[in-house]
Amino acid sequence: MNKKQSLFHIAKRDTLPWYKAVLIRGGAIVLALIVCAIVTTLLTGENPIKVYSTILYGAFGTSRKSWVTFHNLAILLGISLAVTPAFKMRFWNIGAEGQVLIGCLATAACMICLGGKIPNGLLIVIMIIASVAAGALWGFLPGIFKAKWNTNETLFTLMMNYIATQLAAFFIIVWEVPKGSGKIGIINQNTEAGWLPVLGGQRYLLPILLVAILTGVMYIYLNYSKHGYEIAVVGESQRTASYAGIKVERVIVRTMILSGAICGLIGLLLTAGTDHTLTTTIVGGRGFTAVMVSWMAKFNPIMMIFTSLLIVVLSRGASEISSVFSLNHSFADILTGIILFFIIGGFLRKYIRFFFLFLVLILVILFFIIGSEFFINYKVSLRKSKKEA
Repeated sequence: MNKKQSLFHIAKRDTLPWYKAVLIRGGAIVLALIVCAIVTTLLTGENPIKVYSTILYGAFGTSRKSWVTFHNLAILLGISLAVTPAFKMRFWNIGAEGQVLIGCLATAACMICLGGKIPNGLLIVIMIIASVAAGALWGFLPGIFKAKWNTNETLFTLMMNYIATQLAAFFIIVWEVPKGSGKIGIINQNTEAGWLPVLGGQRYLLPILLVAILTGVMYIYLNYSKHGYEIAVVGESQRTASYAGIKVERVIVRTMILSGAICGLIGLLLTAGTDHTLTTTIVGGRGFTAVMVSWMAKFNPIMMIFTSLLIVVLSRGASEISSVFSLNHSFADILTGIILFFIIGGFLRKYIRFFFLFLVLILVILFFIIGSEFFINYKVSLRKSKKEA
């Protein structure tokens, strides 16, 4: 008896020429903008071109907005670089949020406890060591538990996020100024002890330069170093790595220490470089957004620059269109979600047929939903013909 053949056959591509990949990604972006334009016109009646220009203005409209955009890009990119070695090793580190926050906490502790008591240069050195060590510890714990006892790294790293948040909340109350306010305020505002130096009269420049250097170093580390090769082999198959003489447990622990240490360094850049304070929300969810950035870039540090920029521009622009057009911020998030949906579909070019099939299904569903709204609001009946006299 012959088995019934399915209507569609989906096969994973082995390779795809670069120009086809560019066309697919470009087409995905164009399609996303068209769909967003339709949604904008139907739901708000606004000119979609004005909405798009407002998004760009929100990100780059003034010198200050541009600096803030590039600083946000640097922070998100730095966290994305931190989680990438673990992801490439197939270790699902969802704890970047807590690893950055614990770096912020270590930095704030040094600034508050040692500020004004030792030379500023020495204080900054201690802050660097403390933040990197704190982040490395937050990465080491899930790494060693995974290597020794094969615990679930996703749950473990998520749990470490909550621990870091509660630790930060506790010490904020301990160090609150003034007492009873529930917040620290600007740390060492009068003395600026522990503040990172300002380059070229712009406080955002140093973090941007450091992350730019980190991007180049991470690219070389992952693609041209022995450690990077071991990470790739372990990610493909731990059994194959063991047969090749690679000590898998050591690679797991070492990689997680590296990821945590970089996150701790980003925490230093936040607390000592720009914000000069400590809150439980200082990371702002970027530890989770970095997961998407890393995956969209397929673990390529250079491509992460563009994926980070895309998300930061959309985020900055979303706030701008909410205020300019007096729209609910959720509408801006809807546009961001639509654009990311199409772009992610374009990046998954190995499954491009499935993506377009899914797109067709979505459009059909939307057609019937919009059609149902039409019949809810309008009555359709057959016109009776008049009898001839």
